[in-house]
Amino acid sequence: MSTRARLVMFLLAAAVVAAFFSAACAHLPPFATPDHPYGERAVAAALERRTANVVSAVNFDIRAFDTLGEESILFGTVLGATLLLRRARDERHRRPVAERVMPTTRLFATLLLPVTLAVGVYTVAHGQLSPGGGFQGGVVLATALHLAYVAADYRALQKVRPLVVLDVADSLAAASYTLVGLAGLITGGAFLQNVLPLGTFNTITSGGTVPVLNATVGVEVACGLICLLAHFLDQAVEFTGPDQYEKTGDR
Repeated sequence: MSTRARLVMFLLAAAVVAAFFSAACAHLPPFATPDHPYGERAVAAALERRTANVVSAVNFDIRAFDTLGEESILFGTVLGATLLLRRARDERHRRPVAERVMPTTRLFATLLLPVTLAVGVYTVAHGQLSPGGGFQGGVVLATALHLAYVAADYRALQKVRPLVVLDVADSLAAASYTLVGLAGLITGGAFLQNVLPLGTFNTITSGGTVPVLNATVGVEVACGLICLLAHFLDQAVEFTGPDQYEKTGDR
């Protein structure tokens, strides 16, 4: 296809998108008014599903299919990083060495690690009840684990970071989200339609499939981020080029 043909196709497609976008914007509610039609509908739907956190109801119920796409993007990112950052043929493995850490830094990170871990678990477990959720809690959990690197060194991080287990957990969590969605089809409903009892409002078991989907996202985000950072840290700490290999004599 010639450059001129591609340009014509682009302009036609852009004109169609611009027309639909302009038509949609014309029906938007006015700004700075007390009327919030989408918010009112979202709150009503969250209360109907007995989900106290409206944001979680939006993420894992109203637009749960969009969240599946976001989750898949993270999963694909981890897969891509695993492929691109694997050890090349001319790279060698270098044993991590002990690093000196200031006593105050060691103390602060050691005390903060279990607290951050507890906050991450709480944020994921109560995602349907309070601000937070799987995405935020997963990031907190991944951050908590890396405090071992701050408190000690890379070798300490390796001891508390079972990458094989985390890789499997990441894959299972990503697959679980889709399986929960398929459960809706199997029971005669729609993909990602709720199939569980809604429970009592404002309790940890309320919300039907919302807490389940929230938990799968929390596990995937935590495991995915840890695996993603592990590949970058491996490149920075453990892998070395052929020039440095000749100097150090490592494997």
